[in-house]
Amino acid sequence: MSEETGFTTMAKARAEGEVPEVGVGMLGYAFMGKAHTNAYKKIPYMIYPPPAVPKLVAISGRSEEDVAEAARRYGYEGYYTDWRKMLEDDRVQLFDNGGPNNAHAEPCIAAAKAGKHILCEKPLARTAEEAKSMLDAVEKAGVKHAVAFNYRFVPAIRQIKEIIDSGALGTIYHWRSVYLQEWIMPHYNAPKWWRMDRKVAGSGAIGDLGAHTIDLAHYLLGDIKTLSANTATFIKERPLPDDPDTLEPVDVDDAFTTIAEFENGAMGTFECTRYGLGRKNYNCFEINGENASVYFNLERFNEFSIYYRDHEPRETAGWTNVLATESYHPWWEYWWPQGHIIGWEHTFVHEITHLLDCIVNDKDVAPYGATFEDGYRASVVCDAIAESAAKKKQVDIRY
Repeated sequence: MSEETGFTTMAKARAEGEVPEVGVGMLGYAFMGKAHTNAYKKIPYMIYPPPAVPKLVAISGRSEEDVAEAARRYGYEGYYTDWRKMLEDDRVQLFDNGGPNNAHAEPCIAAAKAGKHILCEKPLARTAEEAKSMLDAVEKAGVKHAVAFNYRFVPAIRQIKEIIDSGALGTIYHWRSVYLQEWIMPHYNAPKWWRMDRKVAGSGAIGDLGAHTIDLAHYLLGDIKTLSANTATFIKERPLPDDPDTLEPVDVDDAFTTIAEFENGAMGTFECTRYGLGRKNYNCFEINGENASVYFNLERFNEFSIYYRDHEPRETAGWTNVLATESYHPWWEYWWPQGHIIGWEHTFVHEITHLLDCIVNDKDVAPYGATFEDGYRASVVCDAIAESAAKKKQVDIRY
């Protein structure tokens, strides 16, 4: 990777030979459909030369009016109102599942049987049992598979991963994480959207926010061995989106806290809530080791902090803030001169580029990308959190 600055390397990249195309079929056109499509469109000219050029073949959704508009807006060649028909389209090589949680298992299993490579949004499934059926399907089919744990592809987090893997922290003692949002607090007057319905979502903050922090903990420290947890649901009933006069019970968690032990002996704490007033997407973690500690806050996406025990001179020892925007930081060679920051949407560019490279060059998605195996293991921990809270006891993790 070049150590030149972006001021001197802009437009220097050259492509050699033909770049293969990978046909994409997208399920979903809202939040994640928009985020993933934005990445597909950026890859050919920003990640240059790309490992493959995504060809936007088709997008699928239930409302014909909405999905037709999404196809026009995003630039897909066509659309389907039935994802099953889209999987019959031979032009589709990569199935991207950006649907709600209850639409993950059946379409992904069908896609695997049809020989499609798969990218599925997180959490992989509503339960570990459902996730295991998806893992079994992709392994049997021999297709490439990835879960959209996109925070693995934040340059600062990837740099932290490399620091940990180098042994610089020494023995790791603590993982400490919080993920705080506020978007369903009373002043938002939120109805009972699908994320608050167990039949659709599987869980609340556990699967929505906790799955992210669990995967990051697995990615950076290794497997969780045992845990104790508690959960809370603060508003017990909410109006239906289409019928504000009708209230229905909220049957998922609004928040949870967990104390955990890792296989490597480290202690861990996890706190996630959608009632963190003033916090918009406050995903933070700190890792304390024998020789160094690191800290990251997603709301300061381009930065991380590190503390070295043996810093010299000791008179200036302390936490160092690192702006991870140099050309030698992960993924940065494709973007801008140092200090010209990037954001949340760029994680999907990195993630999908990695998956395309694995598809066309037959590489492993792991360890840097999250596979369905990783999605399954995160689901096991999510289920254990819910079980521990319900039974009010410690739960041993069995993957």
